[in-house]
Amino acid sequence: MDRVSSFDEPLKKLLGGATAKVMAEHLDLHTVGDLLHHYPRRYEERGKLTALADLPLDEHVTVVAQVADARILTFNNGRGKRLEVTLTDGSGRLQLVFFGHGVHKPHKELLPGRQAMFAGKVSVFNRKMQLAHPTYQLLDASDADEATEAVDAFAGRLLPIYPACKQLDSWRIAKAVDAVLPSAQDAVDPLPASLREGRGFTPLPEALLKVHRPQTKADIEDAKARLKWDEAFVLQVALARRRYADTQLPAAARRPVADGLLDAFDAKLPFTLTEGQEKVSKEIFEDLATEHPMHRLLQGEVGSGKTMVALRAMLAVVDAGGQAAMLAPTEVLAQQHHRSITEMMGELAEGGMLGGSEQGTKVVLLTGSMGTAARRQALLDLVTGEAGIVIGTHALIEDKVQFHDLGLVVVDEQHRFGVEQRDALRSKGKQPPHLLVMTATPIPRTVAMTVFGDLETSVLDQLPAGRSPIASHVVPAKDKPHFLARAWERVREEVENGHQAYVVCPRIGDDAEEAEGKKGKAKKKTAEEDPEKRPPLAVLEIADELRRGALTGLTVEVLHGRMHPDEKDDVMRRFAAGDVDVLVATTVIEVGVNVPNATAMVIMDADRFGVSQLHQLRGRVGRGSAPGLCLLVSEAHEASPARARLSAVAATLDGFELSRIDLEQRREGDVLGQAQSGVRSSLRMLTVIDDEEVIAAAREEAVAIVAADPELEHLPELRTVLAALLDKDREEYLDKG
Repeated sequence: MDRVSSFDEPLKKLLGGATAKVMAEHLDLHTVGDLLHHYPRRYEERGKLTALADLPLDEHVTVVAQVADARILTFNNGRGKRLEVTLTDGSGRLQLVFFGHGVHKPHKELLPGRQAMFAGKVSVFNRKMQLAHPTYQLLDASDADEATEAVDAFAGRLLPIYPACKQLDSWRIAKAVDAVLPSAQDAVDPLPASLREGRGFTPLPEALLKVHRPQTKADIEDAKARLKWDEAFVLQVALARRRYADTQLPAAARRPVADGLLDAFDAKLPFTLTEGQEKVSKEIFEDLATEHPMHRLLQGEVGSGKTMVALRAMLAVVDAGGQAAMLAPTEVLAQQHHRSITEMMGELAEGGMLGGSEQGTKVVLLTGSMGTAARRQALLDLVTGEAGIVIGTHALIEDKVQFHDLGLVVVDEQHRFGVEQRDALRSKGKQPPHLLVMTATPIPRTVAMTVFGDLETSVLDQLPAGRSPIASHVVPAKDKPHFLARAWERVREEVENGHQAYVVCPRIGDDAEEAEGKKGKAKKKTAEEDPEKRPPLAVLEIADELRRGALTGLTVEVLHGRMHPDEKDDVMRRFAAGDVDVLVATTVIEVGVNVPNATAMVIMDADRFGVSQLHQLRGRVGRGSAPGLCLLVSEAHEASPARARLSAVAATLDGFELSRIDLEQRREGDVLGQAQSGVRSSLRMLTVIDDEEVIAAAREEAVAIVAADPELEHLPELRTVLAALLDKDREEYLDKG
């Protein structure tokens, strides 16, 4: 078998169809190489059992423990049966529970004194930690072959515990790894020999063996150091090649002209730009003046004035004879940008119209729901060059849309756009247009180096004068219901003081199919079995409750993604005008909705949102001169990670600090949304937040290698590994530019 193909071998050839199917569907593992890169999460030492006292809530765990006692209880007047087993490991106790027909086998096998491995999801019932229906494997039943093997594995010094799923336990994954481990010898080593030797790294086949079947703790450290470096290095080489390729592309230099549109705009600004805005604008103008395309990421907190910086860049391009397009993720946001940009520009946005300015240009809006006549006019203005600035949703990308001379593309909230969309817009220029990507999600330096590694980064970290502080508090609705009642009183007080409020829910609700599906499932499960599983709170239901109860007498309206765009716009206009007291919404308000009079926000089921998302949402209040208030309502257990996350959000307004916490808690997988799926699939060992030094060093080596040999002609192994990493699915995360 040649070196590459054994890694490409489908798992079903070696493991059988059923196991391979579960691995593909639930763990995204398809080939021998995928499984060899599915590393253990941690290792158990013989005799040193997992401390039951330290189990994390809501996570899949594998524990090795002893049965202390087991008893069968009945409920529902004797119709239902429940087996309760208590485990102990010296550090603490854990309850297992089995229901219905599932009680017989464990009742026979889990006798007091027996030792076993158990796997399942940790939940809390009646204030006690428990595993419901865990899978288990006895470690002392010598009659079964499987148990003997388990004892042997357990007698080995370090027992690898793999990231597992409900359908496949860690020990079954370990058996599958044993079957493919011989293929580790065929691993293609991506590191140039000089680099490997210079840094004293273990050879790759040896590192794979050591990570899966270590003899000592030193083996684990050796393997990790090598595997982390590989991931960081291959990724940084891919990004360095990307940046190099971008510098080879031609672009029209766009320099603003004296006494043009930009100068006219600056002259009528009612305030001075912040130092940060000046600095970032200078970086952007320098990029625009070069003959290859700008690729810049502009990050800044909600309200730091990114739109102003982007608008000045667009005006500079119009001055230089080009056109600028701004791409927004939703219609509500595109309309809002259009409104605020035309307001900021005044008569400069009415070029060619009566009462418009000499230097002015036309600013057009293009969205999917526009009427035919308005749309036809907008398309005409773009193709003739009459419109210097267009703001739109992905409707801008359709084939019909032609530009006279597209010079700059501004993308708002980058991570909501797919690659094809960006590429389609780029191809509308005579030459590749310059690209400015804006995000309000603060991104730590290491993530910027990895995920956005092909973009230069600018940061706006000052808030313009006149923004107010926001006080944030966690409201534990389950433990202290009177806190929630007080929260609604606070909303009422804000409204009585002439202000407005948002209430945010994770779900829209009132979906007949969804409700039916839930009902069907609910019948099968009694509340006793699964007390924690209620659907997230929904906009329509909460709005109804508030109108009838706590906020009766106030004007309460809803806003969500299933509404018709005109309806959404109407609600937003009335809210902005102050005719609506309380807006109950989904996260559609997360980006770009600007209502300075809104001072309070209540986020229901706040634990169902990510840290960065909560921070974004909170940025919608306190935008005027009155202080803001954000209440995070949660039923999560006090000791749970979800509550810790909420407390962190309540404790700081620093977005960079929060994005660090977000990364530490959720790892990098979903911090920046689905567009980064490629990074997720290629980073197994490297944690972007902890391995800053590895990433920085790998970046330096990668830049040097690519500068010396852009096509990697002298490094065929590195080329092979890159090609495998950058297959079609995984190329996405590199395709930001």
